[in-house]
Amino acid sequence: MHDLTIAIPAYNEELSLTSFLPELLDYCRAKGCRLIVVNDGSKDNTRELLKQYEDLPFFTAIHHKVNRGYGGAIKTCINATQTPFVVTMDADGQHRLEDVTALYDVLVQRDADMVVGGRKRHKESLYRKTGKWLIRFFANRLMPIPIHDLNSGMKIYRTELFRQYLQLCPDTMALSDIITLVFINHRHLVLEHPITVVPRTAGKSTISMKTAFDTVLEILHIVIMFNPMRVFLPPALFFFLFSAIWGTPILLRGEGVSVGTELLFITGLICFFLGLIAEQLALIRKSLGLALKKNSSAND
Repeated sequence: MHDLTIAIPAYNEELSLTSFLPELLDYCRAKGCRLIVVNDGSKDNTRELLKQYEDLPFFTAIHHKVNRGYGGAIKTCINATQTPFVVTMDADGQHRLEDVTALYDVLVQRDADMVVGGRKRHKESLYRKTGKWLIRFFANRLMPIPIHDLNSGMKIYRTELFRQYLQLCPDTMALSDIITLVFINHRHLVLEHPITVVPRTAGKSTISMKTAFDTVLEILHIVIMFNPMRVFLPPALFFFLFSAIWGTPILLRGEGVSVGTELLFITGLICFFLGLIAEQLALIRKSLGLALKKNSSAND
């Protein structure tokens, strides 16, 4: 596993890392993989804890002066990765190291581009379940998603593909969802493999219902970028249909076209033409992206 890097963003995870990091370092030493931990502006003693291990040749600690968010820390990890494959894990010690090996084996054997660690039987509070259900429900309405655990923090990727799409990802917790949608949209092979998650033993999770709503907004942004008619066409059809239902009885009574009918129809037209404009912009963006890739390949 010399071609693998384990990437971990950490924010105020001193208590969890105290017990989890030595085990993780032993795993990396035994498997020959590298480890990158990004201290995302932690206010506890995470920096001091990481400094104790900075002399290890396979370990890299990066410190943000200020908190950039989960996505910002992951981006730093990916930019610092020098191996073909990278697996992301949480710093709270909930992910098992055996699952790193399992995900790596699936990626290599199936020649996949991403393998998601699916927590299908993970026990969670009703609060967090509701937020994750909201994310999955909304994402599935906008595009077909073959993955159950969309926002799992444990995923393994081909590094160059991940780096290629970094500019499309936010600096928030939503990065985990968005990068998966980007891979799926670009027709990369995304698989899911079950993993086991153990209870957090120390520290406190920063995920809240606001995280779910922020993620939904980011999903909406990314779908508008890639497939805008999925967003604009349904409301356009709704307003067209509603205008027909509203205006037909009035028209049959010989009272002409009502103001309400005209308003509904025009609203439908606006939604439809906004979708067409957004679709054209998406095609232009894709064409420019392909041209840049060709130029980059030619220069190489």
